[in-house]
Amino acid sequence: METKNQTMVTEFLFLGLTGHLHQQIILFLIIFFVYFVTLGGNLGMITLIWIEPRLHTPMYFFLSHLSFVDICLSSSITPKMLCDVFVEKKSISFLGCATQMWFFGLFVATECFLLASMAYDRYVAICKPLLYTLIMSQRVCVQLVVGPYSVALVSTMTHTILTFGLPFCGPNIINDFFCDISPVLSLACVDTSINKLVLFILAGSIGVLSGLIIMVSYVCIVAAILKIQGTDGRQKAFSTCSSHLVAVSILYGTLFFIYVCPGSSSTLDISKVISLFYTVVTPMLNPLIYSLRNKEVKESFRRNFEEKNSLVTENQVEDRHASHACSKRVRLWDASKSVHMSVSIVRTGRSLERVTTARY
Repeated sequence: METKNQTMVTEFLFLGLTGHLHQQIILFLIIFFVYFVTLGGNLGMITLIWIEPRLHTPMYFFLSHLSFVDICLSSSITPKMLCDVFVEKKSISFLGCATQMWFFGLFVATECFLLASMAYDRYVAICKPLLYTLIMSQRVCVQLVVGPYSVALVSTMTHTILTFGLPFCGPNIINDFFCDISPVLSLACVDTSINKLVLFILAGSIGVLSGLIIMVSYVCIVAAILKIQGTDGRQKAFSTCSSHLVAVSILYGTLFFIYVCPGSSSTLDISKVISLFYTVVTPMLNPLIYSLRNKEVKESFRRNFEEKNSLVTENQVEDRHASHACSKRVRLWDASKSVHMSVSIVRTGRSLERVTTARY
């Protein structure tokens, strides 16, 4: 009997965000537009960093991986949510729910530590500028990227295995639009206190450790900036960190609101809206923040755009010159051909005259 109960639930049902048709249409259009901008912005950022030699620095190396993580994070939630907007039965299989939770946890934890790596990079660049190239070597940069993926992989594997190893024999309705760990744990048929303790320890360690690295880095950065003589130097130093600070504030603010202070939301609907913001909207904002507030990115984009336009213009001019030269050659060939024909006619006429004269 216990085995049957453990295998009874084969799928989960989402309640979604809304059941009204007009709201569903508006929600679908907004989410589709945001997802389109997310893919275009992050892929454009990765491509720009890859093709622009001036952006081959540790800061933009981390930024390219942040864009990749944002694409994966949004793609693990948004396509399924778009498919479920107009569907009455918003179902997901048991294995599909586990897969979605695994990818979501992996990329959220990776993004937290990537932001910590970027904060450390800014600390070295501002506080130890003479040793920057020595400290932030290629090997160190790779380690600061592989580390977040490794820690996030261990964390999400632990949560996924412990969560879906539990028996689910009762209700299967998730009051959310994706498989988050807390709503899924509430559906288990047994006591989940151990799972919640592990969740608290691992998630708390990831949040506290990455947040502590960011906080300590910026305390040292602010202390170093305040020692700079002149407002121009201070503004330049602050401008290099402003984009990163905005991205950190958005991500950690929403995560803190959802997971640390769940009682601050008056209803579950508000909690869903906040979850929608950090799962769908935040991945779109990061490339916009780093492109609009970063002079190097804007200049690189403008330079590549102008070079592309100049190449198109040059190709058009070359095509025009080539067509003009071709038509000129055709005209010359036609003229020479007509001259040859006239000469041959004259020669033929003269030969006929000679023949006639000889006969007479």
